[in-house]
Amino acid sequence: MPRNVNQMEDYEYDFEARIASAEQIEEDHDGEISLRPRSMDEYVGQEKVKENLSVYISAALQRGESLDHVLLHGPPGLGKTTLSTIIASELGANIKITSGPTIEKAGDLASMLTSLEKNDILFIDEIHRLPRTVEEILYPAMEDFRLDFMVGKGPSARSIRIPLEPFTLIGATTRAGQLTSPLRDRFGIIFRLELYSPEELAKIVTRSASILETPITPDGALEIASRSRGTPRIANRFLKRVRDFAQVLGNGIIDKTTADMALRSLDVDELGLDSVDRRLLDAIITKFGGGPVGLETLAAVIGEEAVTLEDVYEPYLLQIGFINRTPRGRMATKGAYEHLGLEMPQLQQKQTAQTTLFGDNDK
Repeated sequence: MPRNVNQMEDYEYDFEARIASAEQIEEDHDGEISLRPRSMDEYVGQEKVKENLSVYISAALQRGESLDHVLLHGPPGLGKTTLSTIIASELGANIKITSGPTIEKAGDLASMLTSLEKNDILFIDEIHRLPRTVEEILYPAMEDFRLDFMVGKGPSARSIRIPLEPFTLIGATTRAGQLTSPLRDRFGIIFRLELYSPEELAKIVTRSASILETPITPDGALEIASRSRGTPRIANRFLKRVRDFAQVLGNGIIDKTTADMALRSLDVDELGLDSVDRRLLDAIITKFGGGPVGLETLAAVIGEEAVTLEDVYEPYLLQIGFINRTPRGRMATKGAYEHLGLEMPQLQQKQTAQTTLFGDNDK
């Protein structure tokens, strides 16, 4: 079971069966492209990021320079790739899109960099998964717009310097903490994308429904948005599934009743929790008296890998305050009991009230 950083980078989880996952699945590829906003005005949410980016882009255009290198980080599905294409559009620049795991050799990255024209943009998704030997090629490229190569071995070895056109590197990552300091420090512009409010997601759902030519009422859009875990990717995925139910079992119009019926059929409750989320909470409460329970033990009971629980299921449950992570293990909160319709024992209430989040030392 993968526990260290190198193993984690190689670990893949199949999200295809989980509609409430913020990770991209196969059905999202073409659909997301058609639903993506193409300008800063169309991009909903992340107002502070948009405001600052607009200033930086305008300044770069006025000076006739390339935009400083940009790092976008935050949970998956919030629009990091979309924002990078908008930046390219606002700059009037070409963009090349790749990802960290696909760049296996230094020569692969060198080929991309040398093909860039002046002020072009190179977007690297999951940049934290770049091999270290490849990452080192980026340092002089980002700072001085040059590539340094050693040719030959021993006494006959010599350095070759290849100049590059000024370019902008946009890196995106869901794990900013796994970036090395030398790479992170070379980004002049760093933004964290935050989860969206239900009202912002409702605007996104309404816009997407318009593109899909699907009638939707304001309360129908808000119903979908409120169950989407603050994530546009999930909201758009829910919209497509609710559209199917409205077309087959309804009158083709998505309203609050239709959206509620469709999402409950998909086992997604009013807070966006699916059957696995509820099974995890139920295991902590009914099998371990509300906790604390170790991660490995909980994983064995649920029938999932520990790293899957840690990376896929726990973040949202922690965010909405349904579980606590303590040095002794996971504990269910009063909110989790109430959501499942259970009464929290007095002793458990006292333990939970005294719990302080020290971080996860339970491996």
